[in-house]
Amino acid sequence: MWLFYAVGSAFFAGITSILAKCGIRHTDSTVATAVRTIVVLIFSWVMVFVAGSQAQLSSLSAETLVFLALSGMATGASWLCYFKALQLGNINQVVPVDKSSTVITILLALLLLGEGVSLAKGLAVLSIAIGIFLMIEKKAPGTAAVLSDTGSQKAASGGHGWLFFAAGSALFASLQAILGKIGITGVESNLGTAVRTCVVLAMAWLMVGIQKKGREVREISRKELAFICLSGIATGASWLCYYRALQEGPASVVVPIDKLSILVTTAFSYFVFGERLGRRAAAGLALLTAGTVAMAFL
Repeated sequence: MWLFYAVGSAFFAGITSILAKCGIRHTDSTVATAVRTIVVLIFSWVMVFVAGSQAQLSSLSAETLVFLALSGMATGASWLCYFKALQLGNINQVVPVDKSSTVITILLALLLLGEGVSLAKGLAVLSIAIGIFLMIEKKAPGTAAVLSDTGSQKAASGGHGWLFFAAGSALFASLQAILGKIGITGVESNLGTAVRTCVVLAMAWLMVGIQKKGREVREISRKELAFICLSGIATGASWLCYYRALQEGPASVVVPIDKLSILVTTAFSYFVFGERLGRRAAAGLALLTAGTVAMAFL
């Protein structure tokens, strides 16, 4: 049964980007992030009660709460950047760059935490980096992003802006991991996630207020609101499946299966948005996937 939950985790994680993309065609990405975080917050606390870790909340130290808050801020910044990148670029461009957080995290851990990198892990990181490069390569300046040998070439409305925000998403996601490694010890993971999500929610709505986009919340169409909420539900469902899979199955198998969510995203982006991978991008996807899976066993 655990294998079913592991596959479910990868599936729901993979369709999150698809659903979010459908929900931000006309809705501002910051507003969409704020709305979907409400749904994610509900799911994160459901996970706390499923795990039975709510009793630990009162025993969290001030230092732990500070690092949870900092980690939550990094998570919020990552989400805001990620959904802005999705609004500006193609899914098959944004997702691989976001996955580079794995590489950045390893480098930051090496520089800040002194964690060594074995030859095998170094090769896996190199595979991921090359895969990312191949998936985001373009024909020439000023042309559309090339994801297909034959067509379906779309110029992102934000030019190269999607790359800036996608890179920001990866960087902040890496900082989140490092902050967790440094200061969030002895805290049940689901409880830590729930507390961080509270910070993400506050941060997202603060950004909505600063940018004076509160009125846009009421202007979200029912269709896009449904997709935004569904993307939040998909995120929560992925977390629930992942936790259940880890409870019942070996982590060494569950983790790599979950990382294969990029394959789900790529497949759905083809059927939903017509984003097709060319030969170089397909080779990049293969390298990225191989490197990601290898990382789970190292």
